[in-house]
Amino acid sequence: MAEPNATSGAGDALRRALSEVFGFHAFRANQEDIIRAILAGRDVFAVMPTGGGKSLCYQLPAYLLDGTCVVISPLISLMKDQVDAAKGNGLAAEFLNSSLDPAERVAVGRRLAAGELDLLYVAPERFAVESFLGALTSVRLSLFAIDEAHCISEWGHDFRPDYLRLSRLAAEFAGVPVAAFTATATAKVQDDITAKLHLREPHTVRASFNRPNLFYQVLPKTAPNRQVLSFVRGRPGEAGIVYRTTRDSVETTAEFLTAQGVKALPYHAGLPNATRKAHQEAFNRDEADVIVATVAFGMGIDKSNIRFVVHADLPKNIESYYQETGRSGRDGEPAHCLLLFGGGDIPKIRYFIDDIPDETERKVATGKLYEMVNFATVNACRRRQLLGYFGERLAEANCAGCDVCAGQVEQVDATRDAQIVMSAMARTGQRFGAAHVVDVVTGADTQKIRDFQHDLLVTYGTGAEKPKAHWRRVIDTLVAQECVAYTDSRYPGLRITDKGAEVLFGRAEFHILKAAEPKKARKRKRSAALAEVVENYDEALFEKLRSLRTTLARAQNVPPYIVFSDRALREMARDCPTSPDGMRQITGVGEKKLRRYGEQFIAVIQSHVG
Repeated sequence: MAEPNATSGAGDALRRALSEVFGFHAFRANQEDIIRAILAGRDVFAVMPTGGGKSLCYQLPAYLLDGTCVVISPLISLMKDQVDAAKGNGLAAEFLNSSLDPAERVAVGRRLAAGELDLLYVAPERFAVESFLGALTSVRLSLFAIDEAHCISEWGHDFRPDYLRLSRLAAEFAGVPVAAFTATATAKVQDDITAKLHLREPHTVRASFNRPNLFYQVLPKTAPNRQVLSFVRGRPGEAGIVYRTTRDSVETTAEFLTAQGVKALPYHAGLPNATRKAHQEAFNRDEADVIVATVAFGMGIDKSNIRFVVHADLPKNIESYYQETGRSGRDGEPAHCLLLFGGGDIPKIRYFIDDIPDETERKVATGKLYEMVNFATVNACRRRQLLGYFGERLAEANCAGCDVCAGQVEQVDATRDAQIVMSAMARTGQRFGAAHVVDVVTGADTQKIRDFQHDLLVTYGTGAEKPKAHWRRVIDTLVAQECVAYTDSRYPGLRITDKGAEVLFGRAEFHILKAAEPKKARKRKRSAALAEVVENYDEALFEKLRSLRTTLARAQNVPPYIVFSDRALREMARDCPTSPDGMRQITGVGEKKLRRYGEQFIAVIQSHVG
């Protein structure tokens, strides 16, 4: 713990701690301003994207200031890794949660009372325990840092009632600054967080939501398990998350991938706690390449080398999609975000939305769902749509980081096909689902068609020359563009809207997206914002360093990224440092890590370069 009054000579102290403790040579955008505000005793509200360096904004002040920084984090399963990472940089850190036995909790309490801790990680539920609050009033505190602060807002996408207890902090600890951090918040959610936490004239930062290292792609969902397998096989040895909506689909996909030789594990709320913990640790420690999960997995994930996120089902809103894709590429290196979109997901989500008792909440949820559908189906830059949702404008005409801008998809006129589909809907009474309408259009011979005599309709078989997948994509896009809507019944059918009628009767055109022909596909350009990506490194040396990192991590019972990030290893494999001074130039190599690991990594490098 550093000396008090760290704000004096703050420039030197900040730079020295940044380099010597955390191993960084420059602040990222907004970090220095946030840290200076905290050191000056101000409250802070910061919206920063995942991978934007939020943890440094409270860990560095915690190191410099006298007293303990209390970090409120929602998932106790991650606290040990967060504490191990802080300890790895030389901070005095502990966590306090239900995973500790009574003797361990007492030991942490003693360290807190003795003023020995820079950082104490706790869950929001801890603030319901009066004895814990009493303990805090008797020790010197430097800061309250609230991670995932959007959880306090009922307008946010992941509201958690336990967070409401944090509204007491400003009044009960009047002299302690409160810093609230989130990676996703609309302006409305931002105002709600500030009000509920009673932040006092906070220093407010709304950083860019742009993650230039993430590539966004949407494909029509046809056979999701096989599509996921094909995608994963194209990225051997890379870590990734596959999101599914239901527990059954999680299990099915994980079993399918495992049977095909992929190191994949399931994660959902229906698994025993011990199993979930074991699977998460295996993924964090690079013992499994893929975690297949419901949204129960992910908040606060610290694993920096996740190279892809696949949504095999449609997320319920853009906030969730942004948050979940943001778990990839935290190290700043390129990562791929694939969404498989099928219109059949829409009624599944609507089923749950329709059970929301409050009419206003139900309308808000429905609106957010169709904004997500719009993102997946319109012929517009994916990144521009994401940023626009959060009130940010993309300056570049071409983001160079999505399938639309990379020329992987193109817009084609599908007015005639839309008319065929809607004619079939009209002639079958606008009360059947997409699968039956497709069967009618393609001339399928099913019992249902015979029972309703739909094989006698003039539209029967009019689209037989095209595959069912094409017609399903037409219907999905009609729904997305609000030309067709699902009925409100428990088993929703499809009905034509006023907008759809304009297309049906030839008064408006209709377009769909399709994969571009290879000759038209443009080579993906490198975004200027990706200039810092580590390139031209020795891959054989990288694998040797990675092997050493795994050995050291297992010996210490910590995830490999806590030893060094992939980015640090790539820099070592590029620059080949063979001295302590050379190692100090590598991102993430602070003095403690240099003392602890430097000789071993230098030895591997020297042996390799010979």
